[in-house]
Amino acid sequence: MKLQKILSRLQKLHPKEIDLSLDRVRILCKKLGNPQEKLKCISIVGTNGKYSTIQAIRAILKEANINVNIYTSPHIQKINERFIYNDKEISDDNLAKLLSEVEEINAGEPITYFEILTAAYFYFAKNSDNINLIESGLFHRFDATNIIKENLASIVTAIGFDHLDWLPENEQTIEKIVFEKTSSLLNSKIIISNQNSSEVINIIKNNISNNSSKKIIYNEDFSCSENENGFIYYEDKIGGIKLPKPNILGQFQIDNIAAAIATLRNLDFKIQEDHIKKGITKIKSVARLQEIKSGKLKDLCKNNKIFIDGSHNPLGAKVLNKYLDNFNCNKHIILGMMANKDHQKYMGYFKNISSLTTVDIPNQTNAIKGIELKNKFPNAHFRDSIEEAINKLNLQENDIVLITGSLYLAGEVLNLN
Repeated sequence: MKLQKILSRLQKLHPKEIDLSLDRVRILCKKLGNPQEKLKCISIVGTNGKYSTIQAIRAILKEANINVNIYTSPHIQKINERFIYNDKEISDDNLAKLLSEVEEINAGEPITYFEILTAAYFYFAKNSDNINLIESGLFHRFDATNIIKENLASIVTAIGFDHLDWLPENEQTIEKIVFEKTSSLLNSKIIISNQNSSEVINIIKNNISNNSSKKIIYNEDFSCSENENGFIYYEDKIGGIKLPKPNILGQFQIDNIAAAIATLRNLDFKIQEDHIKKGITKIKSVARLQEIKSGKLKDLCKNNKIFIDGSHNPLGAKVLNKYLDNFNCNKHIILGMMANKDHQKYMGYFKNISSLTTVDIPNQTNAIKGIELKNKFPNAHFRDSIEEAINKLNLQENDIVLITGSLYLAGEVLNLN
């Protein structure tokens, strides 16, 4: 209860949820003693794959007995997930104490919720020698995470269209999105993950051409492929590694794992092949093509598979559909999305879907109502709850149920299960 009261106060410090600027977070961090200047960081920017790349790095480093601190957003089930210290979530009491102290030092000055949480993370991690894995939020250039002083590396994951409502209509282009995400990367090492097209790769390379960092680029300096026998083969200029099948699903995750491996093999962490082989079979993956194997919702689905994925943009839909294409069965989608997303374009990537059911996203005022979402798609159904949505499906043996469209929906579903 104490933590929730503090969070409620912090959300009221600025009239806007997002106000793109670095001024406020810099002022607060100066009051806090500029803790961000004391951190050893790896920054992860991009549209999709940031969380999964972070979790792959975390798992590999854990096998090498190297602890990490992690800052990600948004959280899925509870805000503590955003603050990982020594590989463990911060407790409610410690988070309440941290935020209360930062709130007092801020002294009521206007600052957005994300900005004050970011400053609090820096303050929280300042006395640690751990590597900090920092996920960039909206774009990067004016993101509150973009005030660190030194970077061990920057990872550029897959870039595509998202958050377009924060750009002027005449700037809603892939060129502008790439510019916002890559133009202010610090001098260090830049690892570019596999991209959706050669066009995106070339735009990224052009944007970072004047950056003196060492560039490590997928398909030029490293690559990774999945073998039909179940193993994957990673190769870079150091050499090749035959790897076991990872514990996370989807071809797109191979790309994220490859970026994680390339990063660690280009930094002085003394990572051994055995650390990589064991680590990629122990990657934590929540709401990223996560199969639910037990609980209330699994019971409702009986012998059918149920997956939860928080993807919410066209690039995410594209890779999800590619995964679903591997199965010769009926596929049912339960969809909930935020109002500012391109709903038709997202669903346009899914092919051969047996049914589409829309739902509300509880506790999210910025979500589109399920009935409004249903009206955008012929033959779609609206249901009042996830349970009702599953119960009303005409499930056969070995069907697939996919709940998708929002990380916020994914969090509500996991809490429900």
